[in-house]
Amino acid sequence: MRRIPVLLALALALACFAGCAGAEPPADSTEPPQTLLVETPSAGLPNVTQKEQTEIMTQYDFSDFPNVELINADLDGMSDEQLAVLHAQARYCQIMTDADTDTLRELVPEDATFTHMSGRQQTREEYFADIENGNLRYFTVGIDSPTVKVNGDTASVTFTSVLNANAYGARGTCRMSGTHHWEKRDGEWVAFGNSNR
Repeated sequence: MRRIPVLLALALALACFAGCAGAEPPADSTEPPQTLLVETPSAGLPNVTQKEQTEIMTQYDFSDFPNVELINADLDGMSDEQLAVLHAQARYCQIMTDADTDTLRELVPEDATFTHMSGRQQTREEYFADIENGNLRYFTVGIDSPTVKVNGDTASVTFTSVLNANAYGARGTCRMSGTHHWEKRDGEWVAFGNSNR
């Protein structure tokens, strides 16, 4: 069975909020998520023409993800493949805030287990059930200072996640560093694991 320590959503168990700043009383689950805006860079990418840069930045438009904020991200210094991986990461974060478990089922292996910072473990379906019933509600995700490494058909994104969520009745914002691993399958980057630190 594949174990995936939780980076994005899963670490927001009650143990997380004990050490997170700004914890508030539970919020109404119908509250609309706060929208964070992402700016697309205007400076040049390395070793590409202006036309290629425009095509790349159009292809990887991070403003497609209104609940995800890129913080301290050097997009100008990233290759096309690094941008593709970071775009996949931002899409994953947006899907978490959308509580779109159907799409998450496409991205997360069936035999995955999730481990919260508290040590609590859940199967994929147990975790997704908590998202579906509102026990876990993610409003926004910040991707702070991402470092993207690509090695052939595998990649990783190491960053500090800034999560605004309501987890098991506790509302707050939590910062947590970790790495999300990706694998290229049929030309697409697919998530295959996370590790906290």
